[in-house]
Amino acid sequence: MTVVTPFDTSVRHRLGKAIITVRDASGQPLPDRTVHLEQKRHAFAFGNIGFDFIDLANRDDDLAPSTNPAFGRASASNLDRLADLWLDLFNTATLPFYWSGFEPRPGHTDTRRMLRTARWFADRGVALKGHPLVWHTLAPDWLLDLSLDEVELAQRLRVRREVSDFAGLVDSWDAINEAVIMPVFDRQANAITDLSRDVGRIPMIRLAIEEARAANPAATLLINDFDLSSAYEVLIEAVLEAGIPIDGIGLQTHMHQGYRGEDAIGEILDRFARYELPLHLTETTLLSGDLMPAHIEDLNDYRVESWPSTEEGEERQAEEIVRHYRSLVAHPAVASITYWGFTDEGAWLGAPVGLVRADGTAKPSYHALRSLLREEWWLGPTTVRTDRLGQVAVEAFAGEIEVRVRGQVTDVQLRAGETSSLDIVIEG
Repeated sequence: MTVVTPFDTSVRHRLGKAIITVRDASGQPLPDRTVHLEQKRHAFAFGNIGFDFIDLANRDDDLAPSTNPAFGRASASNLDRLADLWLDLFNTATLPFYWSGFEPRPGHTDTRRMLRTARWFADRGVALKGHPLVWHTLAPDWLLDLSLDEVELAQRLRVRREVSDFAGLVDSWDAINEAVIMPVFDRQANAITDLSRDVGRIPMIRLAIEEARAANPAATLLINDFDLSSAYEVLIEAVLEAGIPIDGIGLQTHMHQGYRGEDAIGEILDRFARYELPLHLTETTLLSGDLMPAHIEDLNDYRVESWPSTEEGEERQAEEIVRHYRSLVAHPAVASITYWGFTDEGAWLGAPVGLVRADGTAKPSYHALRSLLREEWWLGPTTVRTDRLGQVAVEAFAGEIEVRVRGQVTDVQLRAGETSSLDIVIEG
């Protein structure tokens, strides 16, 4: 029996196995037959934001290009090449549902454009997550004219509408974003902070989860936060004690002040893993330019006229992204990783966080991550031969594997930690 195991021991818990038996029409096993194997998809969610491709997905529509600053941030001339680079690396996209841009006036939503975008990704085999359903930042100003009861009703209807309209395309959501700071946020007036201050964090989380669950019982619903202190742990404990059925914990790791290192990230993962819920690294970034000064407490406070990518920074980013992904995938509680920014053009805070430069050329970090995800953690194409029992055993990173025998193509799903069986019957 031939076994294919091109992986190191740190990710063995991510591997699945299949026993493939090749038989003739009478059911007899066929030894010494050629079997071609090739991975088509990871089961693990390796993601990035899909913001840059909204106008690309809609360019054949009669809609005007989006004026929402979160959408279509890359230049049109680069979009096709950027899309090819993106699709060659990632299998999951986060789409923006920031309320102020999605519904700038009551009842006037960007649903049509976002549905087309979701279908564009889905047609290319990409899974989707929406971000976010409830958040105080980028809440629409028109909510400020409503009473708190009216704000709550509008928020409930907003959650149900988006989750219902996108069910079957977008089935994973950051249901509520940054609830730790939500009731005490004082950077700008917004009605969601006012509502959360009035009712409390737990009722706000319950609102987000229960309304989304009612709209799509099959949805994966996360809470998400940048505050990874004990305050978030206390909140999670209160959520679980209240019986609110969250499906995972979102952890933001924007590392504009430098890579925190494997030990620090591992300590964070261990603290949140004790709740026995999947951990989703929802927003992670590493810089390829000068680092933000360490004394800056709120990343939003740092503003510079120009923040370029540098040769030294790009080499550092390439090394750190591989170290970061290795440590995350090695941790059994981690279910997904979303890198927050594909290109430097239009990146959050203007920081050089992208895997692609503003001119559309790939940085060393892109090639380093691709080498890890699509070579080291990727099977094939590989050719093996059946043993005397007509069998091949394949072990690979969990996901979809294409099996081809004499032109007959069959897909097999490898599930982490499990062994499946597949019989292939060929004529002649």
